[in-house]
Amino acid sequence: MFDLDDDYVSLAATARELATSLEPYAAEADGMLTVHPQMRAGLQQSGLAALCVPSQYGGRSDSIDPLAITVVREALMGGSAHLDGLFGMQGVGSYALARAGSPGLCKEWLPEVAALEAIAALALTEPEVGSDLKAITTTVTSRGSDLVVRGNKSFITNAGAAAFYTVLCKEDDGYSLIFVPAATAGVSVTIGPHLIAPHIMGEVSFDDVVVPADHRIGEPGEGFSLVLATLATFRVSVAGAAVGLAQAALDEAVRHTSGRKQFGRPLAETGPIPHLLGLSWTEIESARALTYRAAHRAGRDPLANLDLSSMAKVAATETAGRVVDRSVQVMGRFGLVTGSKIERLYRNARPMRIYEGGNEVLTGQLSRRLVRQLTGGQH
Repeated sequence: MFDLDDDYVSLAATARELATSLEPYAAEADGMLTVHPQMRAGLQQSGLAALCVPSQYGGRSDSIDPLAITVVREALMGGSAHLDGLFGMQGVGSYALARAGSPGLCKEWLPEVAALEAIAALALTEPEVGSDLKAITTTVTSRGSDLVVRGNKSFITNAGAAAFYTVLCKEDDGYSLIFVPAATAGVSVTIGPHLIAPHIMGEVSFDDVVVPADHRIGEPGEGFSLVLATLATFRVSVAGAAVGLAQAALDEAVRHTSGRKQFGRPLAETGPIPHLLGLSWTEIESARALTYRAAHRAGRDPLANLDLSSMAKVAATETAGRVVDRSVQVMGRFGLVTGSKIERLYRNARPMRIYEGGNEVLTGQLSRRLVRQLTGGQH
């Protein structure tokens, strides 16, 4: 078992208090494709977004702490997917900038990210490109002292709300990340599509968008290594969010089955329901322990522990799917009511097995590395 120290316990408590205070807005916010103003204001006031930025630029610690991000996302996701997304994407969208951006850009933008004055976005996928990012067609070319970005990105979280996009582009024979302020001429956004779990999302077009050469993040051709570093740091936080969602679903199931009687006794004591509740609790605690361990290890060396982060992401999101399904089942017809919290959790659980690395993609990668290890690299 991995036990959190007092600082993380306090941080988690702060995040739970925030999620509880914003609970009256959760159903509305989780149905929106744009930023919910009360959610943003509450997150701003909490100061939690500063966890997503190094202290040099207004953040809380010298470097990003994956365990801190993870325990906060666990608490926030139990209340609202919208709130969790607003928090988590501040780090995902700005990490490469903090790691390899020019000093001028970092000083100008990262304090705004920490204060949630500027919303961040990472633009990777395209209409015909998902997991196979090397097939992207968005390009960046040099023109004098400028860079020109051309292409289209789709299913981009925070599209339309973001103050800037960190854009993965093809550059000559390699791939580069380009920092593009949303207000730059040639940037346009189409909101949508509508998902089963509504999300701040859209398609972003870059029509001969011109930015200065210092808007390239890192060196030419360094794009994939920076994307990998981002995923290595933040993937495990998806596991934290999944644990939080699973716990919230189980809490709903326990409240319902403890308070409703059938055949003269509470549902929680009837038929297979005790087994289902106990199994869900067991799986949640198992996922939580792996998640905390992976996040702690990611804080030491994100890339060296990426496999463990991937395991945690798979385990926790699969657990969330099973737990929320069981919770609906034990709540019977009341679990099927639209507009209820359990219905919202049920919908929000499903995309988690797809985004930030589809679970089958991740387990395939894990399998290949496992086979290489056990066969001495002969396969």
